[in-house]
Amino acid sequence: MDEDYSAGSVDADREMTRLWRTWRTVFEMLLDRGYEVTEDEVQMPLHEFKQKYSDPLGYPDRNKMKISARPTEAMQAKYTPLPSKSNPNPQPDCGTIYVEFCPDSTGVGTKQVRTFNHFVDENNFHTGVFITQTPISPSAVRLLSSMPGRICEHFQEQDLLVNITRHELVPKHVLLSPDEKARLLERYRLKESQLPRIQVSDPVARYLGLRRGQVVKIIRRSETAGRYASYRWVI
Repeated sequence: MDEDYSAGSVDADREMTRLWRTWRTVFEMLLDRGYEVTEDEVQMPLHEFKQKYSDPLGYPDRNKMKISARPTEAMQAKYTPLPSKSNPNPQPDCGTIYVEFCPDSTGVGTKQVRTFNHFVDENNFHTGVFITQTPISPSAVRLLSSMPGRICEHFQEQDLLVNITRHELVPKHVLLSPDEKARLLERYRLKESQLPRIQVSDPVARYLGLRRGQVVKIIRRSETAGRYASYRWVI
């Protein structure tokens, strides 16, 4: 009995530690996208995470792990289209984000996604992030991205165990505002389609929640030039 209990507590401890690493990456991701999160949330220590989010046996209670965050003013500025004749007073195309950790460890499909989509829509969240322990079916992925006027994304917990953008070999990616994008194209007399491309499915693009048509500035270190920038059009 004691051996079973200690083995269980080791398993629970291991699972909580893995999930804590994913949780931290999620908050770093929200911060990097431009949402309002506090340093305490980003830097939550493991013992505090265990206290808040474990069940009586010490295993993760994913039903408690729900996050929402509002965009900062800086993020709103980056997501506000340029004024036009048809839209002289454009509004920011961003809003509150909601993150949910799915508690089901197997058989995650359209049923769970439908419930998630409904919650996002009912509560008027602009963006939803659905995080699962296992892969979800192609039909569930399609359903997740089919809600009009909402952006819903999917990650697996293991995708976020390590923050790829903190790796020394991954250059810094910075989203340009519509105004910065327009000035860039004007300066080099380019159409956006003439820029090198980055896919929305690229791991860094997914991390930053980049959208088609945006332009991202990529800053690399160089032994000769110090730092240099290149630009990618998101497709």
